[in-house]
Amino acid sequence: MYVTWVCIVKAQTCDDAQMKGKGLCMFNQKRIGIMGTGKIAKVMAGTIKKMKNVKCYGVASRSEARAQKFAEEYGIKVAYTSYEEMVLDDKIDLIYIATPHSEHYANMKLCIENGRNVLCEKAFTANAGQAEEILMLAREKGVFVTEAMWTRYMPMLTTIKGIINSGMIGEPTMLTANLGYHVSDKQRLTDPALAGGALLDLGVYTLNFAAMIFGKEIESMESSCILTDTGVDACDSITLKYKDGRMAVLNCTMNAVSDRRGVVYGPKGYIVIENINNFESVTVYDAGYRPGKTIKAPKQITGYEYEVYSCLEAIEKGEKECWEMPHEETLRIMKQMDRLRAQWGVVYPFEKEVLAETELSERRTEVLTGEVVDTVKDATDILQRV
Repeated sequence: MYVTWVCIVKAQTCDDAQMKGKGLCMFNQKRIGIMGTGKIAKVMAGTIKKMKNVKCYGVASRSEARAQKFAEEYGIKVAYTSYEEMVLDDKIDLIYIATPHSEHYANMKLCIENGRNVLCEKAFTANAGQAEEILMLAREKGVFVTEAMWTRYMPMLTTIKGIINSGMIGEPTMLTANLGYHVSDKQRLTDPALAGGALLDLGVYTLNFAAMIFGKEIESMESSCILTDTGVDACDSITLKYKDGRMAVLNCTMNAVSDRRGVVYGPKGYIVIENINNFESVTVYDAGYRPGKTIKAPKQITGYEYEVYSCLEAIEKGEKECWEMPHEETLRIMKQMDRLRAQWGVVYPFEKEVLAETELSERRTEVLTGEVVDTVKDATDILQRV
């Protein structure tokens, strides 16, 4: 049973990779601009350099010197003196935003208002209120925008879902997902002003993993976390209960290295996915804990290429979002993270300012009309708990 089915899965994986490859011929050469010059921007620049039909045309940084150095290192034609200069360049087909979480909202707003298509790193924004505003603005301006949740775009995801749907382990009833790195020395992770914390950087992957496997019909969400001295979350444990009785237990940490595994459990066995942050392999175990043959992910440049090709194909077709990461899902996950931070009392400094302004406006309205009003959207419920 295992051997026969594994052959089918392998063929399916290859077909998926080939389908992604067909995207090479589905559009004329596209130019990409990178906003930011940090580690993740370097990975993307290196990836694009090896891709076909795609060119990294320009890079922008708050520091002209950093932009120039980055451009020289990756053979990029233009080093912009500012973000504002980049968004005015009509030669760019897509801007990839690789700045800290706290900057995503302003960066995307600048791009969209100037008609530039956007691929923005996760987490999409610092909170759901910002995400909702960005998505509304993109619709108004008719601009393409999507979240760079790269695991959603990987062909290996189709293989994983195929194994689950095959019934080999029966109907799944539970899953676990772990993601941890020792990165607590990084300022972007510990600084509240940068929307730091393990959740937006690491926990977002576990939440997306659960969503990709079990869907969105969540009945309740319980959690706990350990806070840093700066007031952001360092270690998180999240339990999702679904309306159909399934459960997902998710863990993330910035204080330790974890196994990065995702495991899906059923009455006939379980499936182990190595590295939920960049799918490496999947192995099926039967009820006797005996493993079947391990299926490895297809060869890739870094994995970033899938999201880039998906964006460019969507833009070529005139679409405003990627089917792999629809706007609805981006907003739903952002709302989930808002609720989690509310449970932990994690609030970013710029959110407190918004809350103060909102509360003042509400009090003025109450005084003038004599009516109690509530203008705070559900997407920003976290602010009401400060």
